[in-house]
Amino acid sequence: MGISARKTVAILDYGSGNLHSVAKALEQVAGRDYAVLVSGDRNAVLAAERIVFPGQGAIGQCMQTLIDKGFPALLKECLLNKPFLGICLGLQTLMDASEEDGGTDGLALIPGRVRRFPAAARDTNGDPYKIPHMGWNKVKQAASHPLWKNIKDGERFYFVHSYYVQPDHTADAAGVTDYIVSFTSAAARDNLFATQFHPEKSQKPGLALLRNFLDWQP
Repeated sequence: MGISARKTVAILDYGSGNLHSVAKALEQVAGRDYAVLVSGDRNAVLAAERIVFPGQGAIGQCMQTLIDKGFPALLKECLLNKPFLGICLGLQTLMDASEEDGGTDGLALIPGRVRRFPAAARDTNGDPYKIPHMGWNKVKQAASHPLWKNIKDGERFYFVHSYYVQPDHTADAAGVTDYIVSFTSAAARDNLFATQFHPEKSQKPGLALLRNFLDWQP
């Protein structure tokens, strides 16, 4: 079977630094079911059956790049009828606004805001919490969802972030993690699922989530 006959999952290329690792992880779980395409071409992205929107770094630069390339409209169009997976900044940019970079407007696709972890917070030993929140942490499944298939509640995933999302509606929270505060680490509504953690860096459970995304029929 040639690549042209396979379904396509498109990773939106807008200059984010983690595209390669996301692509490699998807290729690992896709087998011959999907061709993995990294592209910033509007027509190629719209033609794909599934969309992945990854990101890392600062939201201000991310949003400006998206605007410069005309991608906010593209993302909103993709969300009309395609399974959509956001990763890290790919979750944060979906909110109304972020406290980062002096205040940054988001795509306003999920009502809510992005908050910074409190800088003065201390643990039970009196030691300051490290920011960014970096490393493995548990994700409590706040709601049943096909992307949690074969992933145990409380499984550990890999995080790297200084800001967290705070949706206006608890129904949009699919996963919750405790670090300084209890925050939404996965959000879901309709054909959208987005994570604060990095499934591509989360070994077996992360690969399971990516495979579940490819099998998901919202």
